[in-house]
Amino acid sequence: MTTNFIYRAVQAQQSASHKVLTFAAKAQDIFAFAEIDRVGRDAGGALRGFQRPQIAAHIREIRDYLSLKDSVLPNSVVVAFTDRVTLRAIDEDIVEITIDVTRGKPGLVVDGQQRLTALAALPDKEFELFVSVLICPNYDELRRQFVLINNTRPLPKALIYELLPSVSGLPERLSSRSAAAALAVRLNYDPASSLKGSIYQHTNPTGVIRDTAIQKVIMTSASDGAIQDFSADPNASDLAFNLISEFYGAVQDVFPDEWHHHTPKSSRLVHGAGIVAMGYVMETLYSRQEAKDRASFSRNLQCLVGKTAWTRGTWHFSDHEIVPWNAVQNIQRQIIALAHYLVGVVKRSIPTPEPNPIPVSKTTGRTELFPQER
Repeated sequence: MTTNFIYRAVQAQQSASHKVLTFAAKAQDIFAFAEIDRVGRDAGGALRGFQRPQIAAHIREIRDYLSLKDSVLPNSVVVAFTDRVTLRAIDEDIVEITIDVTRGKPGLVVDGQQRLTALAALPDKEFELFVSVLICPNYDELRRQFVLINNTRPLPKALIYELLPSVSGLPERLSSRSAAAALAVRLNYDPASSLKGSIYQHTNPTGVIRDTAIQKVIMTSASDGAIQDFSADPNASDLAFNLISEFYGAVQDVFPDEWHHHTPKSSRLVHGAGIVAMGYVMETLYSRQEAKDRASFSRNLQCLVGKTAWTRGTWHFSDHEIVPWNAVQNIQRQIIALAHYLVGVVKRSIPTPEPNPIPVSKTTGRTELFPQER
């Protein structure tokens, strides 16, 4: 039975009251000298531990990626110790660290628990992680460092989404977002797009419309709408681009005063709620009128003129829900309420298309489901 783990490590000169170093180790060995201290409270209500619960879906994604032959994981896990570790200087900034496990695990995982857990599910994989070690004087200081280390500002989702189209081998959860992000980029930069330069991205900070709103319209359509209908077509990407561009071009034609020279604060039409809600109108016009081009969309959108409150007035979502124009927020409940109202106006104005009649034979009087060509 192993009583000590010994590693050669690089020590960084940082705080005078802490020691910080790094080395490489297998996940199974890290679990042998460190544990994940889950946050909770004891019988007396006192707080203990600090780690959040495991996120099963996230762990599965990491595990699936790490099971690939060419997977890499350059970011390290952070393990803290308060005792039972000794350091021996070997060379300048090079030390030998000895971890004593005769009385149990002295280390506590501060950051990287999901990565460790995912690797533990792959016991046959020869894979080492970088371990950043923090040696603290006591447990209270360890907990303080945990808060500070995990309180860094995360990358904005918009930046991550903008990077997605350039990344391959993504988990399924991000694949649909990647395709939507790629189309949003094209809509923002293609000279033929009615939305050119209008979409806010990290590479286009002067844009007004949030890229996440356009992406949501695209993903909804790709899941159960017009873009899904295009999926089998070899020109599906171009068809999707044209549909979105033509529709929001028509929106600009029908509501020029509510679109141009506005921000989400001054017009709910260019607000995330308005963009997403109008996406449902696009789907309704596509399914009812087979609208695909700007002229057709513009003609059918006329029924909404005078019945909206993009920049002033109130929305009458129902007899019991009357909302000031600027009170509509980018939250699911209000987006659905706005979409339901807009689609309702459209449906009341545009009759339901009649189904194609079943042909009847003039000679036999019987219906012909598959009439022969004559």
